[in-house]
Amino acid sequence: PVQDLSAAVAACRDPSFARGTCERTRRFELMHKYIPILALPLTLAGCVYPDPPGGAPMALLNSSGQQVGTVTAYQSGGGVTFKLEASGLPHGVHGLHVHAVGRCDGPDFKSAGGHWNPQAKMHGLNNPKGPHAGDLSNVTVAANGVMSTTATLANADLTTPSGVPGALLDSDGAALVLHAQADDYSTDPSGNSGDRIACAVLVPTAVRY
Repeated sequence: PVQDLSAAVAACRDPSFARGTCERTRRFELMHKYIPILALPLTLAGCVYPDPPGGAPMALLNSSGQQVGTVTAYQSGGGVTFKLEASGLPHGVHGLHVHAVGRCDGPDFKSAGGHWNPQAKMHGLNNPKGPHAGDLSNVTVAANGVMSTTATLANADLTTPSGVPGALLDSDGAALVLHAQADDYSTDPSGNSGDRIACAVLVPTAVRY
């Protein structure tokens, strides 16, 4: 077929060759040349690149101590990305922070301590004196109580030992805490984000992307 097309194109250079046949040959040549190129964006658009699987799932607990979801984490060049999958949560926008102690004792999760803040800054992604190292963007729970989202904590590392700059897990660990209300990104110490309603103890991960 490709060889036959090449032969036909070569034959068309002969003035004695039938004109109508040559026109059809040229049209076929153009189709053969350009259709694969035109189809390439469609092929690429159909590709789906899943999120990395992350490390072992970490249990996300509500204030009653019931598991309402999981958190997985993976390390990338920009920091630690958390993937949260949960249900049975209150609808709306919620603050999300990494706290300095790896304990999730209900019902208030105060055992998790304050925000992870090794540089002693003030709270808030929009605070000129901030942010805390553990400050994350707000996340949204759908009307049916389901949350499926990711959040990346810049300049953090779950793969390095305590004492290394950016190491998230020191001797007392760390926890990921979901709050009842949205973080206003500026008010110290927690952005008026309200009660702590869900918590996951973070564990080391060797997964790096």
